[in-house]
Amino acid sequence: QVQLVESGGGLVQAGGSLRLSCAASGGIINNNAMGWFRQAPGKEREFVGGISWRGVPTYDADSVKGRFTISRDTAKNTMYLQMKSLRPEDTAVYYCAARRGSVAVRSPNDYPFWGQGTQVTVSS
Repeated sequence: QVQLVESGGGLVQAGGSLRLSCAASGGIINNNAMGWFRQAPGKEREFVGGISWRGVPTYDADSVKGRFTISRDTAKNTMYLQMKSLRPEDTAVYYCAARRGSVAVRSPNDYPFWGQGTQVTVSS
């Protein structure tokens, strides 16, 4: 059974940093793609970035490229989202997700497995 558990969210001032973790069970992290999404109040869930089954990260170019870094540690069955230079517009609930495929894709509909989310709040 696949389970995903996010942690590391919190309140941070603009310009600060946070690292989110996604602990994965069920062996999903080793041979499948995973993604990070976020959802702000009143907005649709959006793709932040992801990592392929080979460990190659991809990012949403418009919003986070150059500020966020995605990585994973297969020995710990954990994916990470390192966020720096945070902005108030980064405030959202952040979710990790997994799909039985080789590459991370943008549509949340392609991910059958989700964590419960972790709140990130960036104050100005």
